[in-house]
Amino acid sequence: MTRSFLARNPSVLWFLLILSAFTLVVTLLAEGFGLGLIPTAFVKVLGKTLCLCLVALAMDLIWGYTGILSLGHMAFFALGGYMLGMWLMYARTEEIVVQSLAGSPIPATPDEVAQGVATQIFGVVGASELPVVWSFAHSAWLQLPLVLIVPGLFALIFGWLAFRARVNGVYLSILTQAMTLALALYLFQNDSGLRGNNGLSGLQNLPGLGEVPQSTLSISFFLASAALLAAGYVTLAWITAGKFGSALRAIRDDEQRLRFLGYPVEGYKLFVFTLTAMIAAIAGALYYPQAGIINPAELAPIASIYLAVWVAIGGRGRLYGAVIGAAFVSLLSSWFTGGTAPSIPLGFYTIHWVDWWTVLLGLSFVLVTLFAPKGIGGLFDRFAHIGTPERHGADLGPDAGSLQEREAQE
Repeated sequence: MTRSFLARNPSVLWFLLILSAFTLVVTLLAEGFGLGLIPTAFVKVLGKTLCLCLVALAMDLIWGYTGILSLGHMAFFALGGYMLGMWLMYARTEEIVVQSLAGSPIPATPDEVAQGVATQIFGVVGASELPVVWSFAHSAWLQLPLVLIVPGLFALIFGWLAFRARVNGVYLSILTQAMTLALALYLFQNDSGLRGNNGLSGLQNLPGLGEVPQSTLSISFFLASAALLAAGYVTLAWITAGKFGSALRAIRDDEQRLRFLGYPVEGYKLFVFTLTAMIAAIAGALYYPQAGIINPAELAPIASIYLAVWVAIGGRGRLYGAVIGAAFVSLLSSWFTGGTAPSIPLGFYTIHWVDWWTVLLGLSFVLVTLFAPKGIGGLFDRFAHIGTPERHGADLGPDAGSLQEREAQE
């Protein structure tokens, strides 16, 4: 009898148990539904961290399992936030405009309401008309699907052009970084239709829920983030555990050999690139309502580099490693840059961690690369006695010239 997926992958069950316990503890201690021991601001930090863990999972699938170092996936993360943020900002502004016009002797027409919304949103950039990209922002049913459609279509077109030309390695990394930079520079312009450098703000105020306190909304977003992280982990674990996952690892280890065997390598890479872009977009759509604001700076190439650093520190090629790396670095970053970490006076100089955090992060990345290439996740492998099978130098194929154990480990 074939064993169940969870029986064959106990790490998935352990992850779900730990995530469930963590979610329950935070919920019971939060201000919204619990004892009030965890402040709302920290609940939002934890919710945002779970979203970052989800995008780290996507990065691990594309880089750790497929071997494609994308330095542009935070662009898809931000695009997902923009797509949801447009509806949130429009709907919330519409409520404000309707309330302000309620006292008029003559009821406002829909066109007057729409004009008032456009003026309120785009007056900051000197405009009073809704751009074409906001055509669906008035309707949640029309706008919310764009969270997946826009980043997914963007990734599909970009990936098709890149993989069809067989751009690989560092050249593909540079190309994804250039894509991110070009998109960020475009969004910085006021005529981009997304308010330029001002971005979208007030996203924490959900339409129709103005009377609901932020403490309640924060724990609701936290629970939604935890649920999506669990679903994302199980889905990607299922993908990587099957034949499709074996093909992805083969692309990472020896793409040419897999192509010679007749596998549609470009199709696999395009599918994974598009899928991970959509996962990143979902994570961004949940992240920015908890952050409250999004602007083009979120698309800066450095953000995608940070994402790669998180996965490397956690241990790429291990889904739980990506989660560990993202959570560890994100929470540590909040502590060092939030003014909580005490400064260290040295007499001749005082170390302020706000200024030195990026240096510390870069140094950690270098040390992990040199001395612990398997990352933090490798420590769990060691404790669980997970390693490369001992084949004693035997051939890994039917012929005497097949790949050897030593070669497979390199």
